[in-house]
Amino acid sequence: MGTRQEQLHLGAFIYYTGHHHYGWRRSDSGAEQIFDYKFYRSIAQTAERGKFDMMFLADLLYVMGADQSAAGMLDPLTLLSALATDTAKLGLTATVSTTYNEPYNVARKFATLDHISEGRAGWNIVTSQLDVEANNYGRTEHPEHGLRYKMAREFVEVATLLWDSWEDQSLIVDRQAGLFADPSKLKEVSYKGQWYSTQGTINVPRSPQGYPVLIQAGSSEPGQDFAANYGEVIFTAQQSLNAAKEFYNNVKSKLALYGREQGSMKIMPGLSPILGKTEQEAQRKYQELQELIPPAAAVGMLSGMLKFDLSEYPVEGQLPDIPDPVEASNGMKSRVQLIMDMARKDKLSILELGRRLIGARGHMQFVGTYEQLADLMQQWFEEYGCDGFNIMPPVLPGDLNEFVDYVVPILQARGLFRMDYTGSTLRDHLGLDRPGISHFQKEKTLDKTSITI
Repeated sequence: MGTRQEQLHLGAFIYYTGHHHYGWRRSDSGAEQIFDYKFYRSIAQTAERGKFDMMFLADLLYVMGADQSAAGMLDPLTLLSALATDTAKLGLTATVSTTYNEPYNVARKFATLDHISEGRAGWNIVTSQLDVEANNYGRTEHPEHGLRYKMAREFVEVATLLWDSWEDQSLIVDRQAGLFADPSKLKEVSYKGQWYSTQGTINVPRSPQGYPVLIQAGSSEPGQDFAANYGEVIFTAQQSLNAAKEFYNNVKSKLALYGREQGSMKIMPGLSPILGKTEQEAQRKYQELQELIPPAAAVGMLSGMLKFDLSEYPVEGQLPDIPDPVEASNGMKSRVQLIMDMARKDKLSILELGRRLIGARGHMQFVGTYEQLADLMQQWFEEYGCDGFNIMPPVLPGDLNEFVDYVVPILQARGLFRMDYTGSTLRDHLGLDRPGISHFQKEKTLDKTSITI
């Protein structure tokens, strides 16, 4: 291995029957099983066999295109609670939105998952992205992008205060004295903010990890700042090593602003591999997948992402001039910027761009052999473009099996990845410290928010 002393980290990012939007049409996909617990149990056990740090579940709060696309998702926290009993070491990460939940409920559920799994819980913090989600929650429109991050900051602040409202070793269960818990170690949170307030103590004692690993997926400026403040793992999307190194340096340089050490954050870009024993085999699999995407679907998804109707433009032509699509987006602004950069750099036609977007949802798509993929991962890791990867199998379950069977052994042989788990919690796997009780050591005052303990 190169100059880095640590090893890289791997997450298995699970999304429907895979990250290729039309991969469900392939005969070996698990499309009939996406609401079957046994499907996810098998995937989790494969990831654990591959010594992955964590299984990373997506979540969407809406249904679109269910007539033509794999759609609908089991609730990730409920599903991971079940998977905790069928796995022993694998980290269990759930995506949960701060925009359509309450801090107390989320804090309680994640504390519960951390107890059930004996310290393997992680929270992928998202702010959601579409008006259709707002409609499902009785609202007419989705909050503005910048506002959602302000709300998210307050949401996470409340959640961490609640997790810290029980100190370690609070339970004493002294039957003789009649004391169940040490009253000096229970604290009441009195919080009134702009968007959230809470009065009291969470009803789940401090969990094995203190609180779950906090994962954040935004790459916009507000997202990067939020990540530097709270994120312990950053899930991001870059298409080139140079872009990845720039992002890595930018976000890590912000940590000092919040009094954090460099090692307190791991950056893990998404990587969707289409693999073969030969380049020809991988290219054939790639072409077969791309041909499953109807041209109208490619144009429609691209139009939706860019907030610009492309249906009247020739699909073989390049994108027309679109007035500031990043500014127009109220969803994933960084992903829209990535799409525009991809179109310009590779001079893609509308159809090619739409199909590439559908193929890996804007993340890096790799087509090649097992050794070539290991080479790319090693280069990105050793040149500080990342601390690891979230592997996004195009089609499940087969493509995750292939990665575990053929790529993981190469990474292990090169000393880049663990041969076995050496710890039991997700924080152990990621090399992250267990948080102490910091919130109650002094009174804190935030922008327009006061907290009293």
